[in-house]
Amino acid sequence: MNSDESTHGVVTSVVGGVVEARFPDQMPSINNLLVAGKDDSILVEVALHLDAHTVRGNALTPTQGLALGSTIRDQGRTLQAPVGLDILGRVFNVFGDTIDRKDPIKAEERRSIHQDSPGLSDRATASEIFTTGIKAIDVLSPLERGGKAGLFGGAGVGKTVLITELIHNMVGEHKGVSIFCGIGERCREGEELYREMKDAGVLDNTVMVFGQMNEPPGCRFRVGLTALTMAEYFRDDRRQDVLFLVDNIFRFIQAGMELSGLLGLMPSRLGYQPTMASELSELQERITNSEHAAITSIQAVYVPADDLTDPAAVHTFSHLSASIVLSRKRASEGLYPAIDPLESNSKMLTPQVVGERHYRIAQEIRRTLASYEDLKDIIAMLGMEELSRDDRKTVFRARRLERFLTQPFFTTEQFTGTPGRSVTLEQALNGCERILDDEFSNFSEKVLYMIGSIDEVEKNAQEEERQQEDKGDQVEDDDARAPANDSNEGEAA
Repeated sequence: MNSDESTHGVVTSVVGGVVEARFPDQMPSINNLLVAGKDDSILVEVALHLDAHTVRGNALTPTQGLALGSTIRDQGRTLQAPVGLDILGRVFNVFGDTIDRKDPIKAEERRSIHQDSPGLSDRATASEIFTTGIKAIDVLSPLERGGKAGLFGGAGVGKTVLITELIHNMVGEHKGVSIFCGIGERCREGEELYREMKDAGVLDNTVMVFGQMNEPPGCRFRVGLTALTMAEYFRDDRRQDVLFLVDNIFRFIQAGMELSGLLGLMPSRLGYQPTMASELSELQERITNSEHAAITSIQAVYVPADDLTDPAAVHTFSHLSASIVLSRKRASEGLYPAIDPLESNSKMLTPQVVGERHYRIAQEIRRTLASYEDLKDIIAMLGMEELSRDDRKTVFRARRLERFLTQPFFTTEQFTGTPGRSVTLEQALNGCERILDDEFSNFSEKVLYMIGSIDEVEKNAQEEERQQEDKGDQVEDDDARAPANDSNEGEAA
């Protein structure tokens, strides 16, 4: 701690999570960390300079016990996050302290959470696809390497399973690490996610950072920057690709709105802070690629009252390059991952980026599935027999595509007993193209369900044929035994 008297101030006001202090000698800089209370347990971040000697800051910890006239000290630095290989497999709070009840870490160094985003000259200029090994994403809504994707979905449709599988594939395919940032996360959700990642075996290559829902808004507002500082270490120093998962980006904007009101700033449209666009950009612009590695982000997005014109949604969407929408209807039909192929999209899906073949196949898949959606009402009312021959072909094609886009995950092997599959983009495109060419019209839909590449179809078809033959033999044996039993019963009578 710095014992210089010039860094000492006096608390002049405490209103909820906002603290004002007077520094007679040396004013602390904006974003500097102030400490007060018993054992320096109360931490405040400077937000505003009110006059030549007075600062107003937001508390990052509860302010109980902080009285007017209390001594408050300037640390002379901003909030810092630990970096290094020791942070892998651990769970942190906004201050970089471990909260997983294990031994404290010995970090190589600590860095300020306030860093500049890379300049344009430091970024890779070519658009690259970030392959995930998941067919439904890579074919229909490909992610951008160094880009940001939105993950939309309600409770119970498979968000957590999809996140854990992406983390697993990140380690296997890209030899990278994953950072999960929970902004405004419920403690129940965080604890469940920790256990699921541990059971799935992906925790050792993951860092988890939480700013929980019950913590002050200042804590929730800064936790994203803490996690991002850790991600930048792996990108810039270790030159490893990083998968940066955020749940939920709307909570970041919400925390900023709470702080803005507490600090006395004039609200903007619908009560949002006037600085929302710049605050969101400060976070999002640091998520990018460099010449050697990239931070690719997938962010869960809550849309307030399903209003896509809400300022929070509009500003968030402007940063996203892809949208992955999870459908409850598909989940109820057992089509996992429950990604809606018609609602999900990506700015990367253009002939210039993915190539003519990929673009053509994706558009044909969308057309086929859209036609099937239009025909579902007719099928429900009149049956398949009333459809024209071409429409029936479309339906058969669409149903096979739907089943081919399902995939067994590595992280669910322990629950389903089915070995996981990672599918290359070329394998996924080949499979879809062959289905669109009606190559599997003589096969049952079942053989396309929960497989990896299309090469598994013939093996599954042979297995299904063998099971049917065994079943037929069993029925014949039962029929052969039945008369003998009847005659025995007659003799007994």
